[in-house]
Amino acid sequence: MHFNTPCYVIDEQKLLKNLEKIQWLGQHANIKSVLALKCFSTWPVFKFMQAYMDGTTSSSLYEAKLGYEEFGKEVHAYSVAFSQDEIHDLKQYANKVIFNSVKQLKTFYAELDTVDVGLRINPHISCSDYDLADPARQYSRLGVTDDSSVMEIAHLINGVMFHYNCENKDFDDFSQQLDHIGKTYHDLLHQLDWVSLGGGLYFTLDDYPLEKFAAKLKSFGEQFGVQIYLEPGETAITDSASLVTTVLDIVHNEMDIAIVDSSTEAHMLDLLIYQEPAEIEKVQRSKRCNEQSSNQHDNYHYMIAGKTCLAGDIFGEYDFNTPLQTGDQIHFSDAAGYTMVKMNWFNGLKMPSIVIKRLDGQYDTVKTFNYSDFKQNLG
Repeated sequence: MHFNTPCYVIDEQKLLKNLEKIQWLGQHANIKSVLALKCFSTWPVFKFMQAYMDGTTSSSLYEAKLGYEEFGKEVHAYSVAFSQDEIHDLKQYANKVIFNSVKQLKTFYAELDTVDVGLRINPHISCSDYDLADPARQYSRLGVTDDSSVMEIAHLINGVMFHYNCENKDFDDFSQQLDHIGKTYHDLLHQLDWVSLGGGLYFTLDDYPLEKFAAKLKSFGEQFGVQIYLEPGETAITDSASLVTTVLDIVHNEMDIAIVDSSTEAHMLDLLIYQEPAEIEKVQRSKRCNEQSSNQHDNYHYMIAGKTCLAGDIFGEYDFNTPLQTGDQIHFSDAAGYTMVKMNWFNGLKMPSIVIKRLDGQYDTVKTFNYSDFKQNLG
């Protein structure tokens, strides 16, 4: 398949692999899973995901409205801070509104008589390899840190959220953390209807002990008599999409540098933020390259770079067994989470189209962008 690039390609078959694990967990652990829209809001696949998950969780009014309109089921609404206008509108969409501070909860509680009210608690523990993403970092504003103030308003809330993980692949680490939460908040938990353990748990990975995870969650829920929610984002869509780019030019400055029609800054921003290289899923050779000699080696070394003016717009350095040529298409893997929600118009680059590979193998282009989108974005 030759693509009009750049484009994101979401593969429903790969997505299904994650969703079936999420569904299995719900059935065997008696938990509910709500998709974290901050990570993935590409709603043309929401109807497909809807059969396997219990709703969505949002970080803003717009995300809550999108979840209500396009996903349905439960809508959880959290924000670091709500405005008065947002609270008024959220009542139309959300089943649960989760506050970040006791002050905001007290301010808006009386207006939310038709929805569940929750509070985010900072449990003073976390799992994150990046200080930037660590919800329990020093001076963190994410969640209430004063446990005594939580107990004072416990009668006002239906549930709490503990979001303290980021890319946690270690079940033993998670298990110890959950034990800590159960011990530290024992009295509070017995007063609640539900507890959200947030996202950042990579339980859909192939080597994750899913059965142990299910048993641990089920035991915790039964011990305190609460409905447990998980908020998978990356976990739900990991390895389900690629960013397809085309090599436009190859220049040389001490090494060969292949320039593609995309950008880390504009289309895979987290690579820059966390200083990580992209992973290449495959390379589709151009017709011109296919006609050349098939002699293969493993010493064709290239830097792959974006086409913006940002000097550090680099996807990474890679070795290939044949030389790259202009016209080759490079597929960067794991391009679903925190990509489409962060893509931007830096340098006026064409935004990637969004293509869905359906279960039947057919490709469906659900979104394209043009000059009008660029112009109207800021005026």
